[in-house]
Amino acid sequence: MSYTLNVEARAGYLYVSVTGENSFDTVNTYLSEVREACAKHQCFNILIVENLTGPSLDTFSIYNLVASRSEQAAHIVRRLAYVDINPEHSARNMEFAEDVAVNRGISVKVCPTIHAAEEWIERDG
Repeated sequence: MSYTLNVEARAGYLYVSVTGENSFDTVNTYLSEVREACAKHQCFNILIVENLTGPSLDTFSIYNLVASRSEQAAHIVRRLAYVDINPEHSARNMEFAEDVAVNRGISVKVCPTIHAAEEWIERDG
């Protein structure tokens, strides 16, 4: 598991960028760090830009990650915009992740571009 996480406080949200190797452990660990950053900055809107190398996670792993992280984030996250800029990753898998999170009460939107994510996260919700 090797990754780099950068958190930048912006007006109304945290801009989080993550690079490194794509794996269950990487995603699970960086999401834990994002949760800690929300508490530290008292900011509950997040825009995550992910650029992890390697294949997409399988749907079983995605389900397990999102289900467990949604439970932990339910009382912390207000809005979460997510952009995966690795073109090799499955858009269908990301839509599945969004569905799992939304079904658990998390206001999350998978966006095709950073600009679209910024527009969504800055919108009153």
